[in-house]
Amino acid sequence: MNRLQHSLLFSILMLSIFACSEKQDFSQYDDLSITPSLETSIFFVKVQELLINSATDISFFTQDFNFDAFEEVFFADRVLEGVISYELENTTSKPIQIELQFLDENDVLLDSEVFTMDAAPTALLTREVAYGNTGKSLDILRSTSNVRLNASNFGDNVSSSEIPGASVQLRSSAQFMLRLK
Repeated sequence: MNRLQHSLLFSILMLSIFACSEKQDFSQYDDLSITPSLETSIFFVKVQELLINSATDISFFTQDFNFDAFEEVFFADRVLEGVISYELENTTSKPIQIELQFLDENDVLLDSEVFTMDAAPTALLTREVAYGNTGKSLDILRSTSNVRLNASNFGDNVSSSEIPGASVQLRSSAQFMLRLK
């Protein structure tokens, strides 16, 4: 190697030894917040008008749905807020009422939602119920173990809708925001 190359190499080595660099900061991970939004269907119930007419009591449908998903530690510790959406459609000749009861593991009532709808023709009834900072307490969701659905007929048991396949349908879904980190 010639002298110029040695000088250049020596200069580069000296610059790299004394070069300024900022200390790396890896604490940014601690400030990271991951909050995905998860959406799921909860339940779908459809009762034909024929079944409603055959009921001898005002209550034509009662069902308990096990819903331990809210009790899971992963969910309960991380949920920030959520919205449960309901859609109710009544194409029968009867005015109806549907009550949803949110129950804890000891069947203690935590909350309820009541839907009342006239006989057909009616519009689709939609409702969104918020939980968290902008709505009801998240403790309702965290403590819910069962959802009880009770559907009642406030009409007669003999009339029939002219709509083919007349029924009462209730659909629900939920969207929750969780903190993963």
